Amino acid sequence: MAEPKIDTTRLQHLARAYAESAVFFAALDLEVFSHVAAGAHTEAALAQAMDITPLNTERMVNVLLSLGLLVWRGDKLANAPDVQRFLVKGEKAYAKDWMLFTRPDVPGWFDLTAKLRDKTPPSTLGMYEELTVEQARQYHASTYSIGMGAGRRFVRTVDLSGRRKLLDLGGGSGAYSINAVQAFPGLSAVVLDLPPVTEVTQEYVAQHGVRDKVSTLPGDFTKTDFPTDVDCAVMASNLPIYNAEMIQLVVQKAHDCLLPGGEFHLVGEMMRDDRTGPLDAALWGLQEILYGSGGRTHTIAECRGYFEQAGFATVTDTEFVPGTLHRVTGIKAR
Repeated sequence: MAEPKIDTTRLQHLARAYAESAVFFAALDLEVFSHVAAGAHTEAALAQAMDITPLNTERMVNVLLSLGLLVWRGDKLANAPDVQRFLVKGEKAYAKDWMLFTRPDVPGWFDLTAKLRDKTPPSTLGMYEELTVEQARQYHASTYSIGMGAGRRFVRTVDLSGRRKLLDLGGGSGAYSINAVQAFPGLSAVVLDLPPVTEVTQEYVAQHGVRDKVSTLPGDFTKTDFPTDVDCAVMASNLPIYNAEMIQLVVQKAHDCLLPGGEFHLVGEMMRDDRTGPLDAALWGLQEILYGSGGRTHTIAECRGYFEQAGFATVTDTEFVPGTLHRVTGIKAR
């Protein structure tokens, strides 16, 4: 049997992948998908809605069809199912802000070679060291929708019934805590995050009407003492911000603060143990170089090891969001 032909197709795609991102961002800027959902099902109608020329509309539509973001329904343009759900203004799951979250990092990625050669010692918190309240508000406006989705998934897959108090480390908007106290009536929660962030947390907590159940603790969870009356804890989606020593420190602090029999969940972008993916996890770790951070991607085995070294009696792991997030759980001995 003849060996498959080796050519440059895959490599060429990598060399020009930035063009796909650029088209995607432009489509979001021009609200292409919202216009299609509102009835602009022809290129002529779409050109008028976007206020761009027919030629540029044709160019854009050709790429969006090729990417599978737009599809033909007969002779009419329509949105792909995921586009319709997440990229149409006014829809409950509208996630444009999240899709544009990393757009400001584009220049940094194209300066990656110089950053890789830079031997300046990294900082602990990178971009978060000088964070203001307004920056925190903008940050969580972008991450809120995806955070709430993850929070809902967490309470569907983790049974916290019978637990009394949740410690939410780096909880940001409070998405995990808000969903947890709504799903489990006997539960209260405290969100420990940087002082500017907790001001924003309180806004989301008030918005969801759970101020009587979710409190905040301003601080840096790598330095601030944890409350000792908690029987469950979670740290979600900030794993690549830190190096191994810092994650080990936090996992140890979580173990020590928990009541006997308590549980700690680490949810994050973890790589398989052979480091062949997921690509998303690897990229989040590399992205820390853009901020001068010492963060990195951690493997599942490494994360399990942090729990075992901290003294958790039982350690398990499971896929949380396929291809994106993994969850490691530790139960403290009684």
